[in-house]
Amino acid sequence: MELLLRAKIGAKPISTSLDSKVVLTEYGGIKFSDPTPYRSIVGSLQYLTFTRPDIAFYVNRVFQFMHDTKEDHWTALKCILRYLKGTYEYGLFMRADTNNQLRAFADFHFSLNWFSDADWAGCPHYRRSTSGYCIFMGSNLILWSVRKQPTVSRSSMETEYRALATATTKIIWI
Repeated sequence: MELLLRAKIGAKPISTSLDSKVVLTEYGGIKFSDPTPYRSIVGSLQYLTFTRPDIAFYVNRVFQFMHDTKEDHWTALKCILRYLKGTYEYGLFMRADTNNQLRAFADFHFSLNWFSDADWAGCPHYRRSTSGYCIFMGSNLILWSVRKQPTVSRSSMETEYRALATATTKIIWI
């Protein structure tokens, strides 16, 4: 994979991604000497999330620090790349589900399944939550998103409702 070669990641691969409890902050820490490779790799990872939604949350986290990169951010990015190295064969696979497709075109009834989740006040500085959703048509993932919520929630339940509302608007749109 060209991305791993560009990052010069020679460490052994891992099978689990970055720990979701790792706190990345823009304050403190040692400034990264040359942020150009960091920005280039994170930008490439943004495109990789189209076929690897399992890394979307973590790419979102490291993407937030492109303007002021620290050594901790580079370490987190290397964990994501080591995970990719260990799970090279993973990715989205579209399956032809002829029963669902025939039903969808015949009478517009098809199987939509969706999931949403959120972390409450995950950003340590602004206390904003991150929410995400994924929508499946049959067994195929057709739409997903992970992003920081625009406002601060007062409870974990409010955060979950906001994530649910966002996913519901997408379901209605589909």
